[in-house]
Amino acid sequence: MTDRTTGGLLFTDLAGFTAFTAERGDAAALRLVDQFETLTRTLLPEDARVIKQLGDGLFIHFSDPATAIPTALALSDAWADSSMEDGPMWVRTGVHVGSALRRGDDLIGHDVNVASRITDLAAAGEVLVSEAARYGDDLPPGVVFEALGPVFVKGIDEPLRLFRASRDTAAG
Repeated sequence: MTDRTTGGLLFTDLAGFTAFTAERGDAAALRLVDQFETLTRTLLPEDARVIKQLGDGLFIHFSDPATAIPTALALSDAWADSSMEDGPMWVRTGVHVGSALRRGDDLIGHDVNVASRITDLAAAGEVLVSEAARYGDDLPPGVVFEALGPVFVKGIDEPLRLFRASRDTAAG
């Protein structure tokens, strides 16, 4: 029997990981991935869980969609600020709100695919969110959204309205 869940769907990965691995080697890449996962898990609110690790990335589900964007921004800030012997690295993140079917510990479905595709469009250090995530009931305080317009992504017929989320520096 399958079971449907709704919430925030977040994918994140390390920008420049392939080049890092080529330059520094597999052992350094493994240490970096371990550091990234450890840092991410320390920042997750109680309503969130890592669904799976995808090489240098993570797929995370948030029962409360309102916690996904602030967590994504906190992770981006923390990772950029973390002191690493190999220099700074950045994450790129995509957030969507929707539903998915449970398959064991995994989540499968169209909205999962949308979140993944949004992440593919994010630049280093960027948090991109869908219209569904942006127009939730509980918008996070201290966050601003810059409209990026509709974009077409692989495998999805309708264009997605995307927004770049960032900290509201004017909110002080």
